[in-house]
Amino acid sequence: MRFRRRTAARALLIVWHSRTGAAQAMAGAALDGAQAELGTGVRLVAAEAAGPDDLAAARGLLFVCPENLGGLTGEMKALFDRCYYPLLGRIEGRAYATAIAAGTAGQGAEAQIDRIVTGWRLRRVAPSLIVRLGVDTPAAIAAPKVLSGNDWQICRDLGRAMAAGLQLGVF
Repeated sequence: MRFRRRTAARALLIVWHSRTGAAQAMAGAALDGAQAELGTGVRLVAAEAAGPDDLAAARGLLFVCPENLGGLTGEMKALFDRCYYPLLGRIEGRAYATAIAAGTAGQGAEAQIDRIVTGWRLRRVAPSLIVRLGVDTPAAIAAPKVLSGNDWQICRDLGRAMAAGLQLGVF
């Protein structure tokens, strides 16, 4: 099997939202890994600034957010609300993955994203990455978060793997 090398332009879009810093750090680590593979073919955009044209221009999408109250944050949900109908019929088959920052769970936000993108017929290309920070008290939940070195590396690896797959035309 021969792989066609594609241009890196707008290959991967990393859309993120963060309240306490963990998801932002995860998105930054994924960006670092993707840029090591693709160079300038990666964009990092905050969920509140992203729109349908941003998502349509990307061949692969990485959604990074915290889980709040068992689901997506309002800003990430607003992104999907803004973009859902304008993108119907325009992005089928494109690669996607998720990275969720969570206190102790994470599956609620993951499931919500998976349900939403089913309508776009996106193709999951990596298992969901859930970074569990182990916070469960009000003070710990509200406090600024820092990723461990291992969690940072796992997020970096996800970005690099997505970029490599897009670059090689695997997805």
